[in-house]
Amino acid sequence: MLKTAEHLYLQIADKLELLISKEVLKTGDKLPSVRTMSEEQGVSMSTAFQAYYHLEGKGLIESRPKSGYYVIFCARRLPDMPQKCEAVKKPEEVTVHDMISKMFVQASNNEILKFSSAVPLASLLPTAKLSKAMIQAMRNTDAAGLGYESTQGNENLRRQIARMSILWGGAVSEEDIITTSGCIDALHLCLSATTQPGDTIAIESPAYFGTLQLAESLGLKVLEVPTHPATGVDLEYLDKAIPRFKIKACVFVTNFNNPLGACMPDSHKQELVRLLEKYDIPLIEDDIYGDMYFGKERPSVCKTFDKSGLVLLCNSFSKALAPGFRVGWTLPGRYKDKVLQLKRTRSISCASLPGAAIAHFLENDRYEHHLRNTRKALHTQYLRHLQAVTDYFPEDICITRPQGGFVLWIELNQKINTFELYDQALKHKVSFAPGRIFSLQERYGNCLRISYGNPWSKQVEDGIKTIGRLIKKMS
Repeated sequence: MLKTAEHLYLQIADKLELLISKEVLKTGDKLPSVRTMSEEQGVSMSTAFQAYYHLEGKGLIESRPKSGYYVIFCARRLPDMPQKCEAVKKPEEVTVHDMISKMFVQASNNEILKFSSAVPLASLLPTAKLSKAMIQAMRNTDAAGLGYESTQGNENLRRQIARMSILWGGAVSEEDIITTSGCIDALHLCLSATTQPGDTIAIESPAYFGTLQLAESLGLKVLEVPTHPATGVDLEYLDKAIPRFKIKACVFVTNFNNPLGACMPDSHKQELVRLLEKYDIPLIEDDIYGDMYFGKERPSVCKTFDKSGLVLLCNSFSKALAPGFRVGWTLPGRYKDKVLQLKRTRSISCASLPGAAIAHFLENDRYEHHLRNTRKALHTQYLRHLQAVTDYFPEDICITRPQGGFVLWIELNQKINTFELYDQALKHKVSFAPGRIFSLQERYGNCLRISYGNPWSKQVEDGIKTIGRLIKKMS
């Protein structure tokens, strides 16, 4: 009965949300009373109230004392989307250390409100259940986890990951998977297996600064590919760039990339795989945000369409489950033996207990339930942050509309230097990620990335209001 009631209130809420998004219901419109909604939909008063409460939590409607519920969200009020960036003339050496180091100095300062970290707060994580899973792992693992596990990784963890692959259209076995110490370790191993120092790789633009740092550590050059904030990398540009710049590998986040939040449509993913097969170039696909979708279904990955083993899929449980456990994995395709050899020579194996604990958590079917709750919370937080930025920032901004993930990308007036803005915001104990760290070129200096991983609160609203006030002072 509980599941049926929950399904009913979400059905009603989804219908109303669709009407609001299409502006059939406009800002200021009064909704039917709870009693009227109950009678019209043939549900209990409690179910009708739950539907309204759900929409109120998302910031789409508000309750006015002795008056009822009113629509407060209007899609037409939102700023424009940013445009696709211009193409670069040549690959560049990597030089972003100083800016990133300055930002990370503040990462452990708990007095600062952090819009700079694309991770969920601890309140969104299943702390108690993971603690129990860790205890269970200690009891069931040989020598209580004190010994080395195999280089390929915990067998049960790999089995559970293989079982989950059906969600993105995969059909893999545990023998295809190698565990890693987080996603960045998976990317490091896969890049090392497919490139040599001095090679050129293609990445999105703007791109996650961790990928830029990784490229620097491996002595690679980087070509930034123009990227649309909704559909991802420009495949026509990439097709021409590969032979021109002798690209040796591509590193793309195809689902809800960081920092734009772009999600490449399935047709583009198929086309990308065909394009790279034509040139026999590997794709290192980072799908760390793929489970954090707001729609009805999980988006597929390029690996789904890979028939030749050229796609090396990388992922981890850091964004959705346990950042501190550092449990990641890769499906390296035809590069499996080379990745295994690299892992063996660099680290021998991963830590035993975190992987065993995650495996226990997955085996008991707790993950999907946790993800459903997390996705609901993130979608609500996204809408709240989006509305607050619209309300408190200047009118001439552009802002992305991600359908999943953790981040908003905001383009300000060209006169604003967001690294200077960052310094000013720190004085007010607020941080964000300045746009300049997401490129090797002299670009995105007027952009910033804000994470909506923080649950909505007055403190969060005040933090966005503070950034908006500082921007207006600099204008």
